[in-house]
Amino acid sequence: MKIGFIGCGNMAQAMIGGIIASGLYEKNNILCFDPSVQARTAVEEKFNFKTLSSNQEVAKDSDYLVLAVKPYLYAKVMEEISDSIKSTVIIISIAVGVSFSDIKEILGKDTKVVRTQPSTPAFVGESDSTLCPDELITNDELQNVVAIFKSFGKAEIISEALMDVVPAIASSAPAYTMILIEAMADGGVLHGFPRDQAYRLSAQAVLGAAKLVLESGEHPGKLKDQICTPGGTTIEAVRTLEEKGFRDAVISAVDACAKKSLAMGKNN
Repeated sequence: MKIGFIGCGNMAQAMIGGIIASGLYEKNNILCFDPSVQARTAVEEKFNFKTLSSNQEVAKDSDYLVLAVKPYLYAKVMEEISDSIKSTVIIISIAVGVSFSDIKEILGKDTKVVRTQPSTPAFVGESDSTLCPDELITNDELQNVVAIFKSFGKAEIISEALMDVVPAIASSAPAYTMILIEAMADGGVLHGFPRDQAYRLSAQAVLGAAKLVLESGEHPGKLKDQICTPGGTTIEAVRTLEEKGFRDAVISAVDACAKKSLAMGKNN
C-alpha cells in the first residue's frame, strides 16, 4: 500500500516524520509533491527520499491520499487529480471547513473520504488528531487511517457535525497553550528567572498537568483542588485568574474559534 501527500508543508512533514519513525510505511511507499521547490527540497533533505513531479503522479499510485493543502486550494487540486486517482483510493482531508459533499462533488459520490484534523504537536509525536469517516469506509480501512494518525500522536473518532468545531479545542488549541506558557515565563522573568529556564519550567508544568489529567482519569477541577492548599500560594493565583476573567477569556476564545471554523465551512 502507498500513501501520497499532495502538499509538503509543515503538517505533511510532521505526518511523514511520524509515519517513517513508526515503520508504518517504507520510504519508497510514501509519495509526495508540492509546487514549492523549497518545500520539496525540505522533505527530500529531512527524510532522504525523492519527491515526485506533479500532483497527478502522486494521485495515480496512492492507495491513501492526504490532501495537505490550504482549504481554498482544495477545489483546484481535486480538479487536477480527478482523472488520475484510483477508484479504490481513500482520500484523507486535513482541511477545516471542507465537507464530504465538497469533496465528492468534484471527485465523485463513490469516493471514499476520511475528514481529519491533526495538530502541530505531531512534530513531537503528540498530535491530538480527530477523524470522521464517511459511510463508504470499511472498518479495516478506518483502522488503517487511525494507525497513520496514531503514528504521530493520539486519534479520536468524532461525528462530522463536530469536525468544524474541533479546531477550537484541539488543532488550534496549542496556540492558546503557547500564549499561556509565554505568559507564565514572563511572570518568572519579572521575578528574576533567566528566560530560557522560565520557558522550560513553564512548558514542563503544562506538559505535566496535561499528562496527569489524561493518565489519572480524574476531573481537572478535582486535580486543581488537590494543589490548592488552604491559605496557600496556589489558591491565591487561582483567585487572581478568576478575578481577571481567565476562564471566561478561554471559553470566549474557544467559542470565537468554533464560530470562525463553522463560517469557513459555510463559505466553502
